[in-house]
Amino acid sequence: MERFFALTENGTTVRREMAAGAATFLTMAYILIVNPQILAAAGMDPGAAFVATCLAAALGSALMGLLANYPIALAPGMGINAYFAFGVVGAMGIHWKVALGAVFISGVIFMILSLLRIREWLIGGIPVSLKLGVAAGIGMFLGLIGLKNLGLVVANPETLVAMGHLGSTPVLLGCGGLLLIAALAARGVQGSVVIGILVTAAAGIPFGLTTFHGVVAAPPSLAPSFLQMDIAGALSLGIVSIVFVFFLVDLLDNTGTLIATTQRAGLMRPDGSVPKLGRALLADSGAVMGGAALGTSPTVSYIESAAGIQQGGRTGLTALTVAALFLLALFLAPIAASVPAFATAPALIFVACLMAQALKSMDWGDETEYLPAMLTVLAMPFTFSIATGIGLGFLAYAGIKTLAGRAGEVHGAVWVLSALCAVKFAVS
Repeated sequence: MERFFALTENGTTVRREMAAGAATFLTMAYILIVNPQILAAAGMDPGAAFVATCLAAALGSALMGLLANYPIALAPGMGINAYFAFGVVGAMGIHWKVALGAVFISGVIFMILSLLRIREWLIGGIPVSLKLGVAAGIGMFLGLIGLKNLGLVVANPETLVAMGHLGSTPVLLGCGGLLLIAALAARGVQGSVVIGILVTAAAGIPFGLTTFHGVVAAPPSLAPSFLQMDIAGALSLGIVSIVFVFFLVDLLDNTGTLIATTQRAGLMRPDGSVPKLGRALLADSGAVMGGAALGTSPTVSYIESAAGIQQGGRTGLTALTVAALFLLALFLAPIAASVPAFATAPALIFVACLMAQALKSMDWGDETEYLPAMLTVLAMPFTFSIATGIGLGFLAYAGIKTLAGRAGEVHGAVWVLSALCAVKFAVS
C-alpha cells in the first residue's frame, strides 16, 4: 500500500487517508437520496436507481484512486442528472433507455478523445468565462427544479411562474430544511446536506408526509436498469445533440473539479498543469460508461472531494475509502425510499447556490467575456434546457468577439463547438 499510493512521498498516512475518505463520503452522500428521486421522475425504477448510484459512485471513485492516485471521488453528477430526467426524457419525450444509450456513447467518445489527447486540446480551448457560465447555469437549472419540487415556485399562464402556497406544511418544512443545511454548512459540519435532508424528512412524519420504511435491508434488484441502455436508438440523428451535451457538460464538470481539487491538494504543477491528467480523464470516461451500463446518468468528479482534501487526503486511498463506503451504503436503501421530495428539494437549492459561486471569478470588465457567459446562465433555466444554454453561449462568444474585432482571441476549439451548436439549432 505504501509503494502503490506513495503515502510517505505525499506526506500522509493510512489513517489520515481513510478519515479523509469518510469526510468526502459524508459530504456527498446526499446523492444517494437525491439521484434515485430524479431518475424516478424519468420513469426508472427507484430501487434500481439507488443501487446504480451506489455502484457507479464506487466504480468511478475506485478507478480514480487506482489509475490516477488522486483523492477525488466520483458519482452521478448533479445538474446533468436533472437534464437527463427533465430535459431529455421529460421535455423531449425520449425514453430513458435511449437516454442511457446517449450517456454510454458520450463516455466512449470521452475515452477516445482522452486517448488521442484531443480532450486536453478542447479543455485548453474553452474560455474560462464559458466554463464559469456553464457551471453557474447548471446551478440555476438545478435551483429552478428544487424550487418547483418544494412547491415554492409554480406555473402561471400570465407570468410564466409565480410563488406557490407558502403556508403549506411541505413548503414550510422544506424552507426550514434549507435554513438548517445552510446553518450547518456555515458551522463547518461535515455532512450538512445529508443531515438537513434526514431532519426535514423526519419532521414530516407527524404530519403524515413521510413514511418510514426502515434503515437496513438487502439491496434492491438492479435488473430493471442494468444493461438497459438503447445504444442503437441513441445513434439516431435526432439524438446527436444530446450526446454532445452529455459529453460537453461532463468535460467541463470534470475539468473544473480536477483543477480545483488538485490545486487545493498541492498536486498541481507550478505552471498550472495537472500531472497524470490523462489517467484521471480515463477514469472519468470509464466511470461514465460503467454508470450508463448500471443504469444512471453521467458520473462526474465531485467538488465535495475538497472536504476530504481539507482533512489531509492526498492519494487514491482516499478515493478507495469513498468507494468502499458507497458499497456499504447499498444496504441503506430503506432510508432513501423514506425521504419525500420536499425533503430533498432544499439540497437541490443549496447545491445550486454553491454552483453559482463560479460567477465570482468572472471578468466583469470585459463585455465579450461576461455577456456570453451570462447568456448561458440565463438561458438554461428560462428555456429549461442545458443544451440550449450551452449552444447560445458558444455562439454568442464567437459572434461578439468577431464583431468586436477580436476574432483572433477565439480558440479553434470554440469555433468547432460553435459550429456544432449552430448545426444543432438548425436541425432542431
